[in-house]
Amino acid sequence: MSIREIITVPDEILKRVSKPIEKVGESEKKLIKDLFETMYSAKGIGLAAVQVGILKRVLVVDVSLKEEKKKPMCFINPTIRKLSDEMAVYEEGCLSIPDTFIEIQRPKICEIEYVDIDGRTQIKEFDGLLSTCVQHEINHLDGKLIIDYLSKLKRDIVIKKISKIKKNPDRILV
Repeated sequence: MSIREIITVPDEILKRVSKPIEKVGESEKKLIKDLFETMYSAKGIGLAAVQVGILKRVLVVDVSLKEEKKKPMCFINPTIRKLSDEMAVYEEGCLSIPDTFIEIQRPKICEIEYVDIDGRTQIKEFDGLLSTCVQHEINHLDGKLIIDYLSKLKRDIVIKKISKIKKNPDRILV
């Protein structure tokens, strides 16, 4: 297993649509382990393969609290089957958009069809934070970021701020 570099905006790969995985083989299982290790290392609760530069439809999540036992979940080729009419609002952050948090309204409940790490098709319903996290990561697989929910002006400000930080990585913020 290895920790991979997380790609940040304005890298154009984050806007690309990921390709379905044909077969869950050893290389896909290694990628999934790397995604978990990278996500935990970055203290995130979700990570899509595109965020480490791999355009494959796979994502990992774990919304367990620090004091709880880890509950890692892996989704291969996930598709949203149903969304509830009831909405929920969470302040979402993103490992590909450092130090940025945006309140986003999404359906409270979602039903997802996906393939698990053993190659079996699953259909499950998710609620609350887990639902939001899965929808957020599926957005990544479709080339959509949380800043795409903002106006163009606000989105440009966020990208400009992050670009400056990337150009001056040794800069001290007080």
